[in-house]
Amino acid sequence: MTRNREIPAISPEDLALVQGMVLHEDNSLIAFNKPAGLAVQAGSGVARSLDGLMAAFSRSNGKRPRLVHRLDQGTSGVIVAAKTQPVAAKLSEAFAGRGVQKTYLALVKGRLPPAETGVADAALVKVEEGGKARMIIARPDRKGAQAARTGWRVLARQGEFALMQMSPETGRMHQIRVHLMALGCPILGDALYGEGQATAPRLMLHAARLDLAHPEGGRRVLEAPVPEDFRAAAGAAGIQAGL
Repeated sequence: MTRNREIPAISPEDLALVQGMVLHEDNSLIAFNKPAGLAVQAGSGVARSLDGLMAAFSRSNGKRPRLVHRLDQGTSGVIVAAKTQPVAAKLSEAFAGRGVQKTYLALVKGRLPPAETGVADAALVKVEEGGKARMIIARPDRKGAQAARTGWRVLARQGEFALMQMSPETGRMHQIRVHLMALGCPILGDALYGEGQATAPRLMLHAARLDLAHPEGGRRVLEAPVPEDFRAAAGAAGIQAGL
């Protein structure tokens, strides 16, 4: 949680938006179902961000929840914020130390793998192209390269389209997107690593499930329902099963 900050005004529309996104709330954390298109953090050209909307949950002393991990702006699904600094430290450590099991759903198109399950194990490195940052597959010994592993499972196939379940073991920037591109089947709607809007109006990647150690003990499973536009894209691709 952020402290010693003046509580900014939040519009009734933004208040309704962020309150409607809450999946779970307890004394330690809040889980949200982030819609595709909403940025997680403020930046150049970003008019609204989930971090900014945390003002809706500010205490009278100015403290507010703190997001402990990220999702790409185009990705929908479950994301977690901590209510206190100790909880934020515990959750951040869990995400960094692979103590959180993450499950994503992706609609893909291309040269599908013949196997039903597998692991993409390829190091990534960040590069700048045209003023934009992106990740590429790199040799493990390349300067700046980061190890990256993503488990995958094909849930349904239809021609060159598939619904895939992705289980990243590491949390590198754009990891799932790059690994799927490297497999030969980028995510529908991915403008950076795929065909962009030629295949879908937005990135068809959904953070469906988080299984994490709760700061107060035990484990907590947090799930976000599949958005209607994701279901519609799957239907358009002829995929009916798996959702």
